[in-house]
Amino acid sequence: MNTIQPECQSSDIVRKQILDSAEEIFSVMQQRESPENVQRIRDAFFFADEAHKLQRRKSGEPYIIHPVAVALIVAKELELDTNTVIAAFLHDVVEDTDRTIDQIRERFGDDVAYLVDVVTKKKKDPGASSKQVENFKQILESVDYDVRALLLKLSDRLHNMRTLSSLTPAKQMKIAGETDFFYAPLANRLGLYYVKSELENLSFRYRSPKEFARIERQLELDAERTRGTVELFCSEALELLKAKGINVRIEVRYRKPYSIWKAMNKSGIDFRHVDFKHYIRIIYTPCQGWSEKVVSTYIYSLLTSHFKERPGSVSNYIDSPKDNGYQSFHVKLLNHSGVWEELHISSERMIRHSRLGCIVEREEGGASLWLDRFRVLLKDLARYSNEVDFMEGLRSSFYSEDIVVFTPDGKAVTLPTGATAIDFAYEIHSELGEHAKFARINGNLASVKSELRRGDCVEIGSDPGCIPDSSWLECAKTYKAKRCINSFLKNCHKLGFERCPICNPLPGDEVIGFRITPNKLLLHSRNCYEAIKMASERGDSIEAINFEPNPDILYPVSVSITAIDRYHYLRDVIDSITERHHLSIDTLNTETVDNIVHTNLKFSVHSTNEFQEVVSHIAGIEGVDEVQYSQLPSEN
Repeated sequence: MNTIQPECQSSDIVRKQILDSAEEIFSVMQQRESPENVQRIRDAFFFADEAHKLQRRKSGEPYIIHPVAVALIVAKELELDTNTVIAAFLHDVVEDTDRTIDQIRERFGDDVAYLVDVVTKKKKDPGASSKQVENFKQILESVDYDVRALLLKLSDRLHNMRTLSSLTPAKQMKIAGETDFFYAPLANRLGLYYVKSELENLSFRYRSPKEFARIERQLELDAERTRGTVELFCSEALELLKAKGINVRIEVRYRKPYSIWKAMNKSGIDFRHVDFKHYIRIIYTPCQGWSEKVVSTYIYSLLTSHFKERPGSVSNYIDSPKDNGYQSFHVKLLNHSGVWEELHISSERMIRHSRLGCIVEREEGGASLWLDRFRVLLKDLARYSNEVDFMEGLRSSFYSEDIVVFTPDGKAVTLPTGATAIDFAYEIHSELGEHAKFARINGNLASVKSELRRGDCVEIGSDPGCIPDSSWLECAKTYKAKRCINSFLKNCHKLGFERCPICNPLPGDEVIGFRITPNKLLLHSRNCYEAIKMASERGDSIEAINFEPNPDILYPVSVSITAIDRYHYLRDVIDSITERHHLSIDTLNTETVDNIVHTNLKFSVHSTNEFQEVVSHIAGIEGVDEVQYSQLPSEN
């Protein structure tokens, strides 16, 4: 067995710190791994130490400090396995030294070589516009094999953020921006709340140091001001629960500057008006024969018999966990100073899950639905070659908290905050989304563009004749919905020309085209004044056009009707459009003055023949005196 024997020059304090950190890793891993695996970890340290011996960090420190620190995070904070710890020691060896991935494979095996290869930045593809985007894609593609690669990269980023002070302000801003946009939301989606919180706050510290320091000081003062009241509340709660035989421990958790800053900016308020700058954790050990839900609600019942509960403040994340797996029972109670306290009632298991997230799922062998969906999402994102679409997919997928809504049969559906019934429909099935016509939210009829709230029961009504339009993109929040809508719109038949905004010809009209530019052909009715004028000025640009109807494309038209009022007049007008011709009415306005009715209708048709049929039928309705009509502009 190798042992660490400092060389002559290693009496240096920094060298001793490196060796002490390495020994700490070995000690941690000895508690859960075999002697053979611990020896492999020692070998990896010596391999990395030798490979990086001539390198220095930007701070001037020996480079080996970084891989040792990353390995310590992987071993101690994330409690990962032997191969991931070995890969942490070796993660920069291929990128920064003359060692090769084949050497690592031969010495430490295929699994370690894979992990090192994933986190090794590849040379930029000449066709790629951003090395950062390519790096993000490379990282996300790895999740198809094993989530450990993501965890290793997060550990690498966490140590880089912890040591960011040695870099220039420009470099700090670049790394902080990447962390805010990609790594912190990724940690959140993987259920690593502590990692996510630290990354956000380190990024905020370096991005806006003055603002960070100001809020940090305000939090310290607020903690001093409220300490007495909070301690009294906690001691009463502890005595109350212990008297009933419930074994708990209580923690007061103060929110971090980034969380406060985010709340201030979201609501446009100052620090003083931010509610719940801290929260209280009541953490219990399992009671034999009792489920966690039973213990949580029993504690809730005992506390609310002593403290007044804020109406509507309960959030049950035990039955409906967040999409990253978080579970707890939240409630707000009134303290003796007349201030609401936010309580999180959690088991020891829930606390460990909030720290280790998907790592615990892997240990327990659970087929976690949220992690499976996350893996599918990332694979889908990673297939994008378009950089803008890829980054937009990341933003819509990572950048939000979650709500849980339900189908009529009780199935839970997790969506980002701000999601609409359109998102819900696509989450159920892409075909349901494509033909969604209306929604029923908690039994009430609503538009598919309606925003959903946590706990809503949602039902989608569909119609084969309904298809997405471009306005849906403004309402959709989820990556899946946006991708499906964009795909549908792109695959729709393209006209290849633009219609004149004055005459707005319909399919079946006598038309003529004018080549305005190599990529622009303008379509006119042959009797349009502008067409006649252009024919005399630009006759060489005329092109023959075959403008035929397409069953997937509708064109807006308008009619104005003057009629004598009578019973069922309006019903007959509507039936002539909707029942006889199966077209939808977009707007209808009607006014009756002295028994004379003036009605304005807007609807859409497939062709000029269809439009003429509708107009002819309306003109034949009893009492109708005149029908005036026109085509309206539409998007091409």
